[in-house]
Amino acid sequence: MKTFADMIEGYGRFREGDWQRQHDRWEQLRGGQSPQVMVIACSDSRVDPAQIFDVDPGEIFVVRNVAALVPPFETTPGRHGVSAALEFAVQFLKVREVVVMGHGMCGGCKAALTQDLHGNELGEGGFVAHWIDMLDAVRGPIAAAQGTSGRGAERAMELAAVKVSLENLRTFPCVREKEADGSLAVRGAYFAISDGILHLLDETSGEFLPAS
Repeated sequence: MKTFADMIEGYGRFREGDWQRQHDRWEQLRGGQSPQVMVIACSDSRVDPAQIFDVDPGEIFVVRNVAALVPPFETTPGRHGVSAALEFAVQFLKVREVVVMGHGMCGGCKAALTQDLHGNELGEGGFVAHWIDMLDAVRGPIAAAQGTSGRGAERAMELAAVKVSLENLRTFPCVREKEADGSLAVRGAYFAISDGILHLLDETSGEFLPAS
């Protein structure tokens, strides 16, 4: 695994390579950004949306957090990071699509399933526990049917988490209104680390199907 010093060496290669090859692209980006797609993904180091979708700088607006979760629309005081990013992308960048991308082997979803961090103090797992309690409602049926361990139960939780985030996305008035008038599409996706296959949610059937 790379250290920060290794990363600085990588920056040098970037300056000598991609920066030079894509100089025209970077010149365009000096004037601003106009991505058409927002991707909400997990912070997990193995699932970089730019790599998975093979996009150039400036082509997708990305927010990443534990388990790729979207909280419901709330007006209570607090630091609403995901909500702020969503608002900026939809209202100001005017993206045309929002994609929630979950993934396999997700530690956040596993913790939501096992509840191993439940009751921990803030700074000792409590922040994570409070964040992933958004999945408590879907955890019950999964735990009852498949238990709280094993890849079957974990994958079920990972897929359910994407659906929870899509449901929460639609509690935002700006998302609801733009989806209703056709100016915004909301999509669910799931990247399986084990085989590198991207699955897309068919909301009619509720199934995740391999992307063609």
